[in-house]
Amino acid sequence: MKPITRLLGCAAIALAMPGAVFAGKADDTVTVAFTRELDNADTYFSSARESTVFGYSVFDPLVERDPKTGEWVGNLAESFTWVDDLTLEFVLRQGVKFHNGDDFTADDVVYTYSHFSDPATGVAMPNTVAWIAGVEKLDPYKVRVKLKAPFPAALDYVESALPIYPAAYYQKVGSAGFAQKPVGTGPYAVGSIDPGRGFTLKAFDGYHAGSSKSKAAIGTVVVRSIPDVNTQIAELFSGSLDFMWNVPEDQAQKIKAKGGYTVTSAPTVRFGYISMDVSGRTGFEPFKDQRVREAVYHAIDRAAIRDAFFAPEAVLTNSVCNPMQFGCDQNVKTYDYDPEKSKALLKEAGYEKGFEVPFFAYRDRQSAEAMIQMLAEVGITANMNYLKYAALAEKVLKSEVPMSFMTWGSGSILDVSASTSKFFDGSAIDDVKNPDLTALLKTGDTTTDPAKRKEAYSKALNIIADGAYWVPLWAYTANYVMSPDLDFAPTPDEYVRFFEMNWK
Repeated sequence: MKPITRLLGCAAIALAMPGAVFAGKADDTVTVAFTRELDNADTYFSSARESTVFGYSVFDPLVERDPKTGEWVGNLAESFTWVDDLTLEFVLRQGVKFHNGDDFTADDVVYTYSHFSDPATGVAMPNTVAWIAGVEKLDPYKVRVKLKAPFPAALDYVESALPIYPAAYYQKVGSAGFAQKPVGTGPYAVGSIDPGRGFTLKAFDGYHAGSSKSKAAIGTVVVRSIPDVNTQIAELFSGSLDFMWNVPEDQAQKIKAKGGYTVTSAPTVRFGYISMDVSGRTGFEPFKDQRVREAVYHAIDRAAIRDAFFAPEAVLTNSVCNPMQFGCDQNVKTYDYDPEKSKALLKEAGYEKGFEVPFFAYRDRQSAEAMIQMLAEVGITANMNYLKYAALAEKVLKSEVPMSFMTWGSGSILDVSASTSKFFDGSAIDDVKNPDLTALLKTGDTTTDPAKRKEAYSKALNIIADGAYWVPLWAYTANYVMSPDLDFAPTPDEYVRFFEMNWK
């Protein structure tokens, strides 16, 4: 019997509870549950999806991609122009106010881009700003951004990773003060932040007309951090919650069968993977041997885990990227589930009796436990270290994670430069340190010809697959559950747009 079959049990939920009376519509307050807490409201210092979702409603970028048409549309900028391959010019929107009443001008763009692209600032995701060489104020409502090298995905990063902060206020309160009382130009202003417990947003009446985003339709959004999904469901049934996000597949289907709630699923840019320390940067040696890495790949029944815990739409991936991303070639070498072959490879590599390894994860615990059981079947004792995301990300930076089950949402950027290029860039978090691989990814990142970009990315992804550097798993879908009074349509970029929520 496959080990996965021993993990199919899940906590029961009270589906027989009587129908709840939802109070949200009556007081124009939508109450939302996040499984994980908001780790930092200064979003430049967080790579967590919860922070990204928070920031999308509170702050604005210069431009955005319309999720329906894929076209670039203005937000804080009325228009943009590629002056040349190394120069982007933005004409800014006039009359925009920050939540504290400050006027939005070119000074805010210059400060934001200059400060957070400075390596000394130490943002959470350096690759999102590393392409910026400098920014110049041409007049109070016009700026030019200089690039270090051609970077075709620049506008994707402008949208997803570069919200504009109020220069004077940020310099006055600093990052710590800003994280306590953030100020943006977005559809919602921050009402309060209760660290570890949640936050409250209030509709910003002065939100600027002409934005690519809509004005908030619901007056108040209360986001609560509730780690236990069963607790979330109980509160949904009691009427204390209106909206749940990233609901596990088995729970979502049970709620759907109960009836009375809207349950919907959407694809996302997020994908899962198993990392291995190929270069030995953590001091752990076994994964330096390709036979051991291939043994790990052969030991994991990806399809069985997917079928047990995720939606059928969660497609298995062959490369360390999401198939929706530009350049994510899936036509690479794969390694079938074959425990006997895995054992033979371990024996050949000198690990007939197996070995122990710390195994880190931060979400989807049942999936992580299934992987650990599968590894145990071939002789690899993977010892679970289940941490909060921020703590695990810090350990990765400190080279303390020899093996992990992780996911990556790429900041919702549909380009391989936001995924594969981040992991294998030769930096401190690169498990491989292969200069040829890094060079190919850099070529793909900085070449303007789409065909040449695809060629470079394909070669890079084939190197990763041929070397069995990591184990790609699946592309995620997200389940959304909401009260019958609430209307919301999710999008593949996984931005929960609070300002697009409406009461029926």
